[in-house]
Amino acid sequence: MTDMTQTTETSATEAAAPAKTAMDIGDIFKILPHRYPFLLIDRVIELVRMKSIVALKNVTIAEPFFQGHFPGKPIMPGVLIVEAIAQAGGLLLLTEVPNHDEMLMVFTGIEKARFRRPVAPGDQLRIEVVVRAWRTTAARLEGKAYVDGKVACEATVTCRLVPRNVGAGAVEEENL
Repeated sequence: MTDMTQTTETSATEAAAPAKTAMDIGDIFKILPHRYPFLLIDRVIELVRMKSIVALKNVTIAEPFFQGHFPGKPIMPGVLIVEAIAQAGGLLLLTEVPNHDEMLMVFTGIEKARFRRPVAPGDQLRIEVVVRAWRTTAARLEGKAYVDGKVACEATVTCRLVPRNVGAGAVEEENL
């Protein structure tokens, strides 16, 4: 009986412990499967469980895409800014999945993507993502990426949670 009391007390303590509201790169590595050169989140500065996340991406000239986009006028590709929004959203959602190391959060759609200003080396993207709909295995997220307080990109993305061993062609979109 003593052991059960300790287990119950431990569970109650764990449940009462506040969720992490910030993450460094080590914390991000534990949750997202992405790695260099495709990891596009450097830090999380705010996380409200199942609701929103604010992440940072430091854009440097060392990014491999700048070699060809564009020589003499380096601009971060818009599709990678949308990917950073999706990664931030995936990070938010995967924190709620107990077996996140066995799962992937994959894109199922991009809507209303707008690119307002170029992102260049030396900029810091502030990525803000809000959950608009969330089911057990799918979500609709609204994201904006800012540079110096001005919107650089905005998009609505949908994603789905799938086992890591599922083939790429096996993912079907779920209406949200």
